[in-house]
Amino acid sequence: MKPAPHSFGKSVFELLSSMRFAISLLSILAVASIIGTVLKQAEPYSNYIIQFGPFWFQVFEKLGLYDVYHAGWFLLILSFLVISTSVCIWRNAPNFTREMKSFREHVSDQSLNAFRHKHEVATTLAPEALAANAKQYLEGKGYKVRSLPRDGGVLLAAKAGSWNRLGYFLAHSAIVMICIGGLMDGNLVFKAQQLLGYKKIEKRDIPQSQVPAISRLSPSNPSFRGSVQIPEGSSADVVFLNVADGYLVQDLPFSVALKDFRIEHYSSGQPKNFESDVELFDRSGKKIREATIAVNHPLIQDGIAIYQASFADGGTRLTLRGWNLFTPTAVSFPIDGTVYQKTTLASAASTYTLEFVDFRPFNIENMGGEAEASRDTMSVLGGSPVSDKKHLRNVGPSFQYKLRDARGQAREFSNYMLPLELDGRWYMMSGVRDAPNEPLQYLRMPLDADGKIDTFMRLRGALLNAELRPEIAARFARQALPKENWGTEIEERLKFSATQVLALFAKGGFQSLGQFIEGGVPEAEREKAAATYLRILELTAFEALQVANRQAGLPPPTSDDATGWLVRDTLSSVSDLFVYNSPVYLQLMQYDEVKASGLQLTRSPGKNVVYFGSLLLTLGVFFMFYVRERRVWLRIKPGHVLLAMSSAKHTIDFENEFTQHAQALDALAK
Repeated sequence: MKPAPHSFGKSVFELLSSMRFAISLLSILAVASIIGTVLKQAEPYSNYIIQFGPFWFQVFEKLGLYDVYHAGWFLLILSFLVISTSVCIWRNAPNFTREMKSFREHVSDQSLNAFRHKHEVATTLAPEALAANAKQYLEGKGYKVRSLPRDGGVLLAAKAGSWNRLGYFLAHSAIVMICIGGLMDGNLVFKAQQLLGYKKIEKRDIPQSQVPAISRLSPSNPSFRGSVQIPEGSSADVVFLNVADGYLVQDLPFSVALKDFRIEHYSSGQPKNFESDVELFDRSGKKIREATIAVNHPLIQDGIAIYQASFADGGTRLTLRGWNLFTPTAVSFPIDGTVYQKTTLASAASTYTLEFVDFRPFNIENMGGEAEASRDTMSVLGGSPVSDKKHLRNVGPSFQYKLRDARGQAREFSNYMLPLELDGRWYMMSGVRDAPNEPLQYLRMPLDADGKIDTFMRLRGALLNAELRPEIAARFARQALPKENWGTEIEERLKFSATQVLALFAKGGFQSLGQFIEGGVPEAEREKAAATYLRILELTAFEALQVANRQAGLPPPTSDDATGWLVRDTLSSVSDLFVYNSPVYLQLMQYDEVKASGLQLTRSPGKNVVYFGSLLLTLGVFFMFYVRERRVWLRIKPGHVLLAMSSAKHTIDFENEFTQHAQALDALAK
């Protein structure tokens, strides 16, 4: 006859109660937890696109790796693990309980003789007397002993450490508790509301006050984890929850007002400690309490933990001086801006949107490397890193902004307020990049003897001014030729060459000059031609500075090394302007700093459940690893005694204990 097939329900029960199935689920959760630890969770999707690229972003997004602990498959595995582990406990608990209570007194003599750890002794004592002495000895060693008469003799069955089995219950119960805590802190309520159409993720960039009710969560929401940035002197009664490619607004049962934010730094510039002085108000405006929140010292209110998570700018007000870079003018214009706000820059050619991104009151830079410059790209600040901390220096405030053109394309800039000394000379530094994941490249603009950028701007304007080229070329030719050659064809050719060099340079910097030489000069003569053109350019630039100073009503520049370096650095910087590719340079003159505190608010009802589960797991591991179950049998017959001993783990301690019992039996049997 064929065995009856298992029913579907019984097969499911066997699967759920299988330890292999539970271990498989645990392994998947362990891998997912590693991913959730390595990969920063619940970030805006734009950050992941920049980090992984479009293809892998979509792959990871489909797998739910950007919010692993709230992913549907993760919560489903948690649910199955709770069911599987609970069934395992329910299925195996009776057997384990019986095993803990059992003395295994029904063991046969044949089985005892087959034990690996056994010891036989001859005796002249009566079985009852020897059994009484042996029982007293075993009880003195912490064993529980049961004595039974058997076949004209006595059987002693003893056990110790049977609480080892309790570790199984505790460890498995801990898994159930931890998983239940994880489910309690999961966004199951929101997922159910979203599935039923009651809630919807908001994807528009709008003020939180305009976010509709369908994208808001009530203060009674059982669990959430969100963040908010509060500028000094401001308050917030909501937090934002990053969900997929949008967000939700979580209303709080109270409002948090930031009175003051303080931060301390190490000498390397890394934050050492930061804390916030806050006040809490209920919905009616009544003050509840005030407290100081620091890192690892949260504030608990109404079951909501408020953590000090980060810090940022809170809307610093900037006073700027703007310079037009591709016009002959050398006159600046004032601009006022506020971090996180926008303004418009209009010119005859186009209109730009100026977006102020961030402000940093100080910057620690490694000034130990050699600054490297390139003729066709921007100078890069610093060099190879060094370990000597004396090269770390605070170079002062900086601000970051984006300049967006009419087509919506933006470039990101980072400008220092104070000049930096490189190679023994002083420069104003401005970094630029096309994408956030690219390194900043720095344009450095030389300062004059008065520590100002004005001379650079005047010379830049003169070099780009086509109307001044005939005068500059004429001055250059007269300075380069003796008087007897003035008014000759040689002067005219020299003036033509100077005008041509200035025009090429004004078109595209050193790159335009290089392209002209490559296209019109034989290869064998290019190096010599390049040196000649560069010499002409440097001398005409000095004459351009003479003209610019005269137009500004200033005395002519001195012919010394300082002026020579100023001219050469200006030529390099003007050439770099074509790669810098910005119509303006913004110079920070003053600022009114406003700091903001980044707070994370969490309601986690499952936290205590997880803590309790962790305690159970610790106890379970303790019982399983440090409580050794040992069993001893003494089969006493007239003239003969057999000692047998077993344990689940044959350790050195077990071997020593067996030897001790054997020696004790030898002494008792005499």
